[in-house]
Amino acid sequence: MNRFDDQTVLVTGGTGGQGSSHVRAFHAEGANVVIGDIDAERGAALADELGPRARFTRLDVTDESSWSAAVLAAESAFGALNVLVNNAGVQNPPATIEDTEQATWSRILDINLTGTFLGIKVAAPALRRATGGAIVNIASTMGLGGTAHYAPYVASKWAVRGLTRTAALELGRDHIRVNTIHPGVIATPFIQEPAAGATAAIADFYSPEPFAIPRLGEPTDVTRLLLFLTSSDASFITGSEYVIDGGLLLGPALQTEAA
Repeated sequence: MNRFDDQTVLVTGGTGGQGSSHVRAFHAEGANVVIGDIDAERGAALADELGPRARFTRLDVTDESSWSAAVLAAESAFGALNVLVNNAGVQNPPATIEDTEQATWSRILDINLTGTFLGIKVAAPALRRATGGAIVNIASTMGLGGTAHYAPYVASKWAVRGLTRTAALELGRDHIRVNTIHPGVIATPFIQEPAAGATAAIADFYSPEPFAIPRLGEPTDVTRLLLFLTSSDASFITGSEYVIDGGLLLGPALQTEAA
């Protein structure tokens, strides 16, 4: 028996590098998957690829009515919603705080933070109707420290941590668990291609050479942790934060010469 047989999972940003990995893995584990994204062409193509246990719904995470429609689509198609993965996120072009436009600040927080807030707000009643479930918010290692030139993104991911803990406290007695994953540098277009308005990608500033595990992460690294946290194997885990970064935050690994 698969871990997610007869369960329905909604993944936001479901067509991206990490999002599509999550969608495919949940589907392979027996779940009905709802792909939430603003990219209708890629979302519909992914749903068609996966077949009858997959649906695409156009989802603007900054719009509460769009969230309501997505949750309704999940319940209408599959009868219930059991898991929400708040994966959608955007990066700001690098700039100092003094050089960051307020419109950029607002856009990043609207998508990364308000989008996560609205997802929890709208999905919670559906998860309650399903007699419980799980929410995982995808944050970032940038939400655990400061990073120059990325103030909007850093602030949004720090705030997701507090939001996650508050939601865990509010929803725990309803058998709804809420946790956070903090990926490091994961090999996806998100970090390998410049953000809108930028000339350099995040990956240009990071070499995995000093990491304890000297490689970039792969989307499947995050997906495997996500599957655990949303499964019954993690039934006693809520309000927790999981870092998956190959040792990025540990500091540089000791370099030794070969004997």
